[in-house]
Amino acid sequence: MKQRDIWLADLNPVNWNEQFGFRPVVVISGNAMNDNLGIAIVCPLTTKIKNYAGCLVIEKNQVNGLAADSEVITFQIRTLAKKRFKNRLGEISKDHLSIIKESLNDILTY
Repeated sequence: MKQRDIWLADLNPVNWNEQFGFRPVVVISGNAMNDNLGIAIVCPLTTKIKNYAGCLVIEKNQVNGLAADSEVITFQIRTLAKKRFKNRLGEISKDHLSIIKESLNDILTY
C-alpha cells in the first residue's frame, strides 16, 4: 500500500453523514506511515460528482482503475485500518496528489 494508490475499501460502520459502504479511496498518507503502521489516511471517492470546492474530479482510465469518473471527497478524510482495504484498483498521478494536498491545506487553514 503506497501513497497515491486507489483501493476498494470497506467504510462501514459509519455515523450520520460519513461516506459508507464499499467504495474506492485514495491513500494520501506518506509511505513511511503506510509501511510501518496498520493504518492509512485516505480520502473516499464518489461517482456522484457535485463539484464541491476543493474536491478533485478524476476521470476514469486504465492507470487509476476506476469504473467511472469520480470526485475525491477531501472533506471526508479519515484513517482506516489496513484490514478494511480489499483490493488495489490503481493509482492517481503526482499532480492529482498535489491538488488533493492543497485542498486539504485549505480545509485545515480556513
